[in-house]
Amino acid sequence: MRPRTLDEFVGQPHLVGPDGPFRKFVARRLLPSMILWGPPGSGKTTLARLLAEGVDASFATLSAVLAGVAEVRSVVAGARAAQGFAGGGSRRTILFIDEIHRFNRAQQDALLPHVEDGTITLIGATTENAYLSVTAPLLSRLRVFRLEPLSDENVRSVVASALEDQRGCAGRVELADEVLAHLVEMAGGDARQALNLLEASATLAAAEGRVDSGGRALPAVSDLESASQQRVLAYDRAGDRHYDTISAFIKSIRGNDPDAALFWLASMIEAGEDPRFVARRLIVAASEDVGNADPRALQVAVAAYQALEAIGLPEAQYALAQATVFLAASPKSNRAGQAYFAALEDLRRLGSQPVPPHLRNAPVAGLKSHGIGVGYRYPHDFEGADVEQQYLPDRLTDARYYHPSDRGAERQMAERLERLRATRAAAQKPGEGGRIDEGSPRPRPDGSSV
Repeated sequence: MRPRTLDEFVGQPHLVGPDGPFRKFVARRLLPSMILWGPPGSGKTTLARLLAEGVDASFATLSAVLAGVAEVRSVVAGARAAQGFAGGGSRRTILFIDEIHRFNRAQQDALLPHVEDGTITLIGATTENAYLSVTAPLLSRLRVFRLEPLSDENVRSVVASALEDQRGCAGRVELADEVLAHLVEMAGGDARQALNLLEASATLAAAEGRVDSGGRALPAVSDLESASQQRVLAYDRAGDRHYDTISAFIKSIRGNDPDAALFWLASMIEAGEDPRFVARRLIVAASEDVGNADPRALQVAVAAYQALEAIGLPEAQYALAQATVFLAASPKSNRAGQAYFAALEDLRRLGSQPVPPHLRNAPVAGLKSHGIGVGYRYPHDFEGADVEQQYLPDRLTDARYYHPSDRGAERQMAERLERLRATRAAAQKPGEGGRIDEGSPRPRPDGSSV
């Protein structure tokens, strides 16, 4: 059922539509080297073949999983012969490399001179982010075209064509509307998956005698379920779907949508993602996005990680789900993180700063004669366990990094800090009440000194 012309091709209207670039390439019979980047079953291989036919070029295909530099050299040698370097006619060669992201750097570099001098027109296909999986030198010589998953209507059209076309199963299979709808849903935008399900379910129905008077197989929803056994989820723990899904998960938590967060959590766990990776991201989100708006979030996230380590899957799914919902439903604040990076920016701008003398450690009395530790005001000796004194370096005495939000528990923090600042403004002068540390090091409860 592979399309024979661009007119038969289903989907990707931005590429093959009337004003799409592929139509223009064929019309001008000029085809640049390119990368076709898109999910499985979106038509990458088919498009490469149609483009080669459209510009009347020879078509050579390699799989990056099986081929290496030797196979590339063989294709290049054939391309040189076809170009008629020794005289005579010439014909361009299109080299199609499926899963080009599987080529290592040396293998990709081996393609460079032949793409550069026009010996071959390279079309690479990849399900991975081309900008991350293809080397920069090779990528600079290629155009990248993004293919999207087929819509449900596109998949429905592919299946309908297979039911009507003699190349497919015309006159041999009949699908009820609800079965077709379920097949389209199960395909998940993958035309290849849709056709495989159609073929397998029809075979099962015929084997069990579910046929009409004309001998046509009548697949049921149960046949589709049996044919698929378990739906193969489009997910790669090292690929785009890995990063896209964890991104959607974190953004759903940040956006206060526990339902979406649970869906993406289930997508990762069901597809075989390392649950410890998910648990670590929950810990990050607890601090980065919830922060002091609800300090319990970090405790819940860490507890979920510990529960996972203690009991593993599948039982730990409950702990991961609990933490996910708690974080998504919590008030949000990123002010603590913002404050840290503001302080870090000053550190990088000014470099290391000396600690004010009264804050320095003075483990022995002799250091007091050098002014080290002298003048420190012990907050517990003052009302409210707080007293006005300098804690920042001299060059940053007026810096204010932490600006609490008015959300959740952070509102209480903000109110307390404001009360303390107001009290300090009216505080007693040094030496008037409270103790200024001029003498021996103060003992700690554990016996050490401060």
